[in-house]
Amino acid sequence: MSNHYTPGSGGGASSNGNTFVNRRDVRANNMTGALPLLGSTSTERGYAGSYQFEQMIESLRELFEQDRQMASQPDSTRCGICYLHFPVSDLRYRDEGFYICRSCEKALGNQILPMLHVQQKL
Repeated sequence: MSNHYTPGSGGGASSNGNTFVNRRDVRANNMTGALPLLGSTSTERGYAGSYQFEQMIESLRELFEQDRQMASQPDSTRCGICYLHFPVSDLRYRDEGFYICRSCEKALGNQILPMLHVQQKL
């Protein structure tokens, strides 16, 4: 006999494992050590960086949408560094064999950057 009462166990005697099931139910319903329910704590505001992360994702979506629109234009090609599409007139072809946009050119400066794949000059 057990000192723990389990309903339907016939005074603590086990009948076909019902005692085990009832103990499991009791443990499952015990909130000790359980994680709080979502929205039930005072930290509902989320993580501090979640807003910045959402802004970054939205900014990337807009950038890729603009890139797809530019890629569909007949006179566009990719920058060999950032791989975004630009009108050919906005790119400069470098001696190393690739086109480069103004912002990548500014960041790269006069540094020589050998490329594995050479872009065809248009």
